[in-house]
Amino acid sequence: MDSVSSTPQPTSTAGDSADTGVTVRCAGVRGSIPSPGPYTVRYGGNTSCVELCSGSTRLLLDAGSGIRALGRELASGDVKEHTILLTHFHWDHIQGFPFFGPLHDPACHLRVFAPGQPKADVRQLFERQMDPAFFPVPLEAAAARLTFHEASEGPVEGLGAVVHAMRVRHPSHVLGYRIELEGRVVCYVPDNELASTGYDLGPRWREEMIEFVGDADLLIHDAMYTESEYENREGWGHSTFRQAVRLAEDAGVRRLLFFHHDPARTDEQLDRIVHTLREHVAARGSRVELEAASEASSFHVEPRA
Repeated sequence: MDSVSSTPQPTSTAGDSADTGVTVRCAGVRGSIPSPGPYTVRYGGNTSCVELCSGSTRLLLDAGSGIRALGRELASGDVKEHTILLTHFHWDHIQGFPFFGPLHDPACHLRVFAPGQPKADVRQLFERQMDPAFFPVPLEAAAARLTFHEASEGPVEGLGAVVHAMRVRHPSHVLGYRIELEGRVVCYVPDNELASTGYDLGPRWREEMIEFVGDADLLIHDAMYTESEYENREGWGHSTFRQAVRLAEDAGVRRLLFFHHDPARTDEQLDRIVHTLREHVAARGSRVELEAASEASSFHVEPRA
């Protein structure tokens, strides 16, 4: 039996003490801007948001438009403390935050961990997002109790899991996360330009990236472009499907989940890309499993034997 199984699961498993594994559920998988419509129905058009659950531990990774529907579900439950772990503050990773249901529930405590930026702390950045010039309801009107925490490279404490952060290649200060729970490893790196040399992150960055995602049971990684598309988009902060595959193979990853789909990418195009890459991987004898993230996908990562 595979160590990572993929099945649609419409309800959260947080708080289920009988579940000793880790469940990863995608609520938003698109990059840049929401792209609803007939050509993105199966994979989904919402931007970045992933839920990770194990027992009583729940982490919400990023707050793109996908967090809105997830927030409606969480608001109907008994859990009143929620933790959001942000990779960065670009629109597609925070645009759902003002619409997150628990934000407006006075019984809720919402904790937000995010990388600080040079000229503003975490709270100030959200205040700017919800300034009246951009949004009708200011952050100070939120009913929930809010606490903001700055995350930086290295261990991130207070999350109910072993979490490490690493600076990745993307404009502004952006982090990827390695999360260890129940003896399993899930890595979340939604925006990362693997090939470009236009980032001053040190000469060993590639080796450090391989170590960071090494032996992961599930790697959720940026795969926004095809090779031909990337030729005209180098420096934009994103990777290709093939670059993500090479990283996964070099790092001994068990399953790679392509993420941050281009808003113009159709369901049929994603199907063809994944099918072709699976054939190439199989022909090389590689054992990494490949899949494109969809809003209907939920991955149960079984405990190690």
